Amino acid sequence: MAKASREFQIFAKPIGSICNLDCGYCYYVKKQDLYQKGEPLRMPDDILEAYIVQHIDASPNPAIRFSWHGGEPTLLGLDYFRTIVALQHKHQPTGTSILNGVQTNGTLLDEDWCRFLAAEHFAVGLSLDGPKQMHDQYRVTKAQEPTYEQVMRGHELLRQHRIPCDILCVVHAQNVPYPTQVYRFFKQIGVRHIGFLPLVERQPGAESGVSQRTVPAEALGTFLCTIFDEWLVEDIGRVTVQIFEEAAATAFGREPNLCIFRKTCGDVPVIEHNGDFFSCDHFVDAEHHLGNIGKTPLVDILESPAQRAFGQMKLERLPRYCRECEVLTICNGGCPKDRFLDSPEGEAGLNYLCTGYKRFFNHYRPFLTQLSALSNQQEPEAHLPSVPTREASVNAKAGRNDPCPCGSGRKYKKCCLGK
Repeated sequence: MAKASREFQIFAKPIGSICNLDCGYCYYVKKQDLYQKGEPLRMPDDILEAYIVQHIDASPNPAIRFSWHGGEPTLLGLDYFRTIVALQHKHQPTGTSILNGVQTNGTLLDEDWCRFLAAEHFAVGLSLDGPKQMHDQYRVTKAQEPTYEQVMRGHELLRQHRIPCDILCVVHAQNVPYPTQVYRFFKQIGVRHIGFLPLVERQPGAESGVSQRTVPAEALGTFLCTIFDEWLVEDIGRVTVQIFEEAAATAFGREPNLCIFRKTCGDVPVIEHNGDFFSCDHFVDAEHHLGNIGKTPLVDILESPAQRAFGQMKLERLPRYCRECEVLTICNGGCPKDRFLDSPEGEAGLNYLCTGYKRFFNHYRPFLTQLSALSNQQEPEAHLPSVPTREASVNAKAGRNDPCPCGSGRKYKKCCLGK
């Protein structure tokens, strides 16, 4: 049986775009328009089994990873997920392990769900945008009611059952001015793994070309720098922040896990409820529909010239401004969906978030230099090494009037000196 030539992560959507919430910024809910009205958006058992078999067969490594997304996958019910696990066990080859992850809004989690998730060793991604007033800004029910209390109840159940849980926080215009409040809230409720997802919504008719909900790029940079500074002093080794880990990967010679920071993309495609294959979660459209696993084996679509070309396009269309950037090796141009600006030279393909990423990655670079030196001395651990204080991240030999080594752009005497 042919294997994929590289690792892949498929966002499997057995319920399509169906969700019990009506989040203001959701980009996936409209994907149901791709299908005939009235068609059930629920993956039938035969397609589910075919997908599981083909995913297992295509996986190049003994650790076989499944990622269940939506919409809201828990709407399928607990029995559906019991069927998923039973089918995986049925077809699991000897000498392999199967790892499951599910991304959820958390509102439907209860004791039964959590007992199942714990028993079957699921990892859970939970969507939570910060304290109540920030979370409820956009994450609401179909009746436009707030969801914070329901999500927090789900989070507490996950904690009680000791289920590995990553928080996915969308960073938007309403919470980006409050980085310290957002970060400390997560620490207060016991979160140990945080991913920050910047919201970028194109709105061609708007003056800035993006929606009012969209995070301002420079504000994102300030948000990340502020959290990094506190994390470096107080939380390194205790809290993992995904973008900090992704940046650190370059110091240890590892490829980032997040596709947005890889040189090329195309390794995180989508399987829809009917077996349709799309190049990427952000490119679920007719142009990027490359086939159906009921007609073409999954491994053949993964290895197809069209999917290869989609991934390679990210690298090939980098503007010169990016190719000459000092943080290119960390950023790699970001996600193609956000590369709709012109560079200062007028070349197309600059990422909307460029100024924010550039500010943060330059702020991070002195720490990255330390990590690079460490990587030459010892084998890196699974997460970032422990650095006790912020002073350890700056160069003690910097002169008072030199640029501060923390990357802030200010003079050393007006920044980190004496801190």
